Amino acid sequence: MSPTDRTGDAERRMLGGAPGEQALGRGPAPGGEYSRHEYDHPAAGWGAARSVAEVLRRAGEPVEGVRALFVMNQENGGFDCPGCAWPDDPDGLHLDICENGVKHVTWELAEPKADAGFFGAHTVTELAGWTDYDLEAAGRLAEPLSYNPATDRYEPISWDDAFAMVDTELRALENPNQASFYTSGRLSNEATFLYQLWVREFGTNNLPDCSNMCHEASGRAMTTALGSGKGTVDLHDWRAADAIWVMGDNAASNAPRMLTWLAEADRRGAALVHINPLIEAASRRTIVPHEFADMATFHTTRTGTRNVQVRIGGDMALMRGVAKAVLEAGPGVLDEEFIERHTSGFDEYRALVAATPWADIVEGSGIDEPAIRALADSYVASERVIIAWCLGVTQHEHGVDTVGEIVNVLLLRGNIGREGAGPCPVRGHSNVQGNRTCGIDHRPAREFLDRLGEVCGIDPPRAHGLGTVPTIEAMHRGDVKVFVALGGNFALATPDQPYTYEALRNCELTVQVSTKLNRSHLVHGKRALILPCLGRTEKDRQAAGEQGITVEDAMSMVHISFGMKEPASRQLRSECAILAGLAKATLPDSNTPWQEYADDYDRIRDTMAEVLEGFDDFNTRARQPHGFRVHQPARERVFQTSSGRAEFSLAALPGDLDPGHGRFILTTIRSHDQFNTTVYSNDDRYRGLKGLRTVIFMNEDDMRARGIDEFDLIDVTSFSKDGSERAVHGYRAVSYEIPPGCTAGYMPELNVLCGIADFSTQSEQPVTKHLIVEINRHTTS
Repeated sequence: MSPTDRTGDAERRMLGGAPGEQALGRGPAPGGEYSRHEYDHPAAGWGAARSVAEVLRRAGEPVEGVRALFVMNQENGGFDCPGCAWPDDPDGLHLDICENGVKHVTWELAEPKADAGFFGAHTVTELAGWTDYDLEAAGRLAEPLSYNPATDRYEPISWDDAFAMVDTELRALENPNQASFYTSGRLSNEATFLYQLWVREFGTNNLPDCSNMCHEASGRAMTTALGSGKGTVDLHDWRAADAIWVMGDNAASNAPRMLTWLAEADRRGAALVHINPLIEAASRRTIVPHEFADMATFHTTRTGTRNVQVRIGGDMALMRGVAKAVLEAGPGVLDEEFIERHTSGFDEYRALVAATPWADIVEGSGIDEPAIRALADSYVASERVIIAWCLGVTQHEHGVDTVGEIVNVLLLRGNIGREGAGPCPVRGHSNVQGNRTCGIDHRPAREFLDRLGEVCGIDPPRAHGLGTVPTIEAMHRGDVKVFVALGGNFALATPDQPYTYEALRNCELTVQVSTKLNRSHLVHGKRALILPCLGRTEKDRQAAGEQGITVEDAMSMVHISFGMKEPASRQLRSECAILAGLAKATLPDSNTPWQEYADDYDRIRDTMAEVLEGFDDFNTRARQPHGFRVHQPARERVFQTSSGRAEFSLAALPGDLDPGHGRFILTTIRSHDQFNTTVYSNDDRYRGLKGLRTVIFMNEDDMRARGIDEFDLIDVTSFSKDGSERAVHGYRAVSYEIPPGCTAGYMPELNVLCGIADFSTQSEQPVTKHLIVEINRHTTS
């Protein structure tokens, strides 16, 4: 078998595309031993403490790993966690950390072993056959690299020559829209602003980002309803809420520091409702690790008072049922003054809800009418209610409508624009919200472009650009020839990997700005660059001295962050320095002071203060204790919609509830030992699974009806909107508490089942939480 054939075979096995063999998955090579037990321990607590200790033990620099615990998310020179976007405690904690944050930081602290020697010893074809875990375990990238097709290896290149290569390829384009520029949520606000400024001065709005795959639906729905694409609450509201509803989110893994706030809310008697197809550990109880007395005495606190096990995609129907019960509850329940003064479309919405039969609501949600009415009673009994949600709500065809219905329920009782109440999208990556605030948007607002052009002296393009899925399609057609990615692992995070791989390989040039080796470096264009950057934990020294960068968390707080350790390699450059170098090389006639921006980030922030609404006196306010909150007009009940009021959404219930006879709806999820596409192990502690990632969680009755036993090998076939089919083979069935007809499995492995046509017409998001599949016993041919 040739090296290319061996690589293809390895990739197929990782994807589950090799009939007759167990799929490998994206984690470490499976050791052959696996098990599943019911997890009945509290979330966090000693399990998390033991996991952190093991992570630090295995770390390449354990001393730095321990030191990181005491400066992560801290004021006075600390650095912001490069993991999730949950806000820092405004009162300050000596240890404001979580298990997953520690994993992510120690992952970044790895030694710089992916250097010229490493790439000299391994061809790209060989590396493509490695597991994704082994790729990232190779260590930090140490120097800029260029792909040599003659040797099939990445080879060292100088920074100046790398910038010149980008210049050559961009100049060869017929027009700027033949390039696309992707952004991950790891990028700082300052680098974000420079990136979009460079791209728009170059002449395109092709700025896809990870929001296109996660919370695009949230932003579009809230912008329509409230005039702002962000949530209105902060942590002070979490402390004041009488009820907190968490929808489509496994907080213990996705935003573990949320557990502290759920526990605090339980102690003061708040109702804690978890709405999710799977009953997760975060909905039961916790021991918060920094509460030392509780740790010492094993004292647990509830993190949930009610579980509502909605069917996959049934959240909108459930919210419609809550609204129907509230509207039927009689006088004194609605906030009539708020509705009259601050909303538009209420009469039409009330008529729409009245015309929606309870039978449709029950069928759509999978929850019976008495249970929905009980949930509505709980809502009415709570004066101040926060509804938080994550990707379980948004990654559906009807994600925009569902978020709109969540806002509708809040509007009925005036739960927007007052203390302890409001909508709260739970963002994922640490600065994904800041990316959008600071200009990464393929559909920019006219007002933003006007201000950018005026302040920066450029003429930014006005036509909308390409988001993530349209970028993949354009690369596949050959319409986009240059692809630049700042952070992330585009090849794994996106849907329909074979199609996406073909698209990337069709490019004339792909450029990846990264900290560690990943799959996207091996699925590349005809020419390819890897440009290694500083991590959030590393000191950033420029001509004006040591620099700090800012991020915006999920609740609109902006604060400054300083690295704590020396860079892993002298060849590393900061994101801002890399962008300034790219801009100077590709825009030789530019009047933008790129070098001054790279020398002193205060200069960038001064310009941002002139361009961005709410960033006045940016440099001073970012250095205040805990920074500052970006102004949210909807918080003050100022709704920047066309009517000047909050708008009720008037969408019909979804019609995609029935997957067809014998078929299932499959949702993709993350394991606990995973951050986005980075997989730390094959274990999922909170779901009681060890040693295996290539699994499909199924309802026990569904398994029995198909003659499938625990851990039986199964094949899964998905059915795309365009009629095409995709399959993974050699997965294992695992029984789990999930509604009949619903199944779940891990991303990024199962992204392959989401066809390129399977995106929402409302948000352009891939619908990876709502895939139609058939499941059969495994066949060997």
